[in-house]
Amino acid sequence: MGRIGRAEPDLYQARYHPDMEKSQTETWRFGVDLGGTKIELMALDRAGNVGWRQRIATPQGDYVGTIEAIAGLVTAAESALGGRGRVGIGTPGAISPRTGRLRNSNSVCLNGQPLRQDLEARLQRPVQIANDANCFALSEATDGAAAGAECVFGVILGTGVGGGIVVRGQVLSGANAIAGEWGHNPLPWPTADELPGPVCYCGKTGCIETWLSGPGLAADHQRVTGQVLNPENLVVRALAGDLACAETLRRYADRLARSLAQIINILDPDAIVLGGGLSNLSCLYEQVPALWDRYVFSDAVRTRLVAPQFGDSSGVRGAAWL
Repeated sequence: MGRIGRAEPDLYQARYHPDMEKSQTETWRFGVDLGGTKIELMALDRAGNVGWRQRIATPQGDYVGTIEAIAGLVTAAESALGGRGRVGIGTPGAISPRTGRLRNSNSVCLNGQPLRQDLEARLQRPVQIANDANCFALSEATDGAAAGAECVFGVILGTGVGGGIVVRGQVLSGANAIAGEWGHNPLPWPTADELPGPVCYCGKTGCIETWLSGPGLAADHQRVTGQVLNPENLVVRALAGDLACAETLRRYADRLARSLAQIINILDPDAIVLGGGLSNLSCLYEQVPALWDRYVFSDAVRTRLVAPQFGDSSGVRGAAWL
């Protein structure tokens, strides 16, 4: 596993002069989606138009290689565009307010590392870093499906379950940098057969993520039917008339409705935008609002549940808008 030790960050820092960028005009916004398998850079102009885009494989388990890969993308973009860019990074996990280092990333070689400091030193400019769900929410709140909404909750329903909050165009990160982490709260209003719930990697049981992630959906189907199906095949079979698969999706929609109702009761957002692979389930946008009424503490629910305008590009767009 590649790591930057004490000497290497010191060398980076020795070459970093924070005032250097003041003399250079930044005409582009560079968003970087730093994922476990790929790194993507998208360049947006001030109007939000895409000027350049490239995706490369993430150097597996290699922290130094990851820093250099991002730097290479930035250099390539500036060479192609003939202009300098501000840089925003979206990544699983978050910067710890206590240590200033990344934590909770599923790219474990990044955890405990001074990612922002090393990138700023390498790129010779300030770098904004946010959780990927926050970037997704920011993208959709800025010029996507929830544009114009005062308060937006962005949901990631994929390998994990994440969330991001945007209020009046600004990401809400929170005092502990965990705002929106709804996936590691217990499933609300559980039925008897949902207790105590599956074990979560965080050490708790019954977390929302263990029910609403893609693996959680597949695991629920296997527990009930004994069938081992990935989420994609499960959905295909449900649409083809498989009653057991359809019932699994019904349970999923009800659990999603309960979980989002709890968010509405606390945050009361104008819009909730679904992202991640399971956001492609078109049935959710009708079924879930019909179900959440019974759980929301209001006589009427005006919160909109919407599909993302930019699909899997929202994360990298949101990083640019940082």
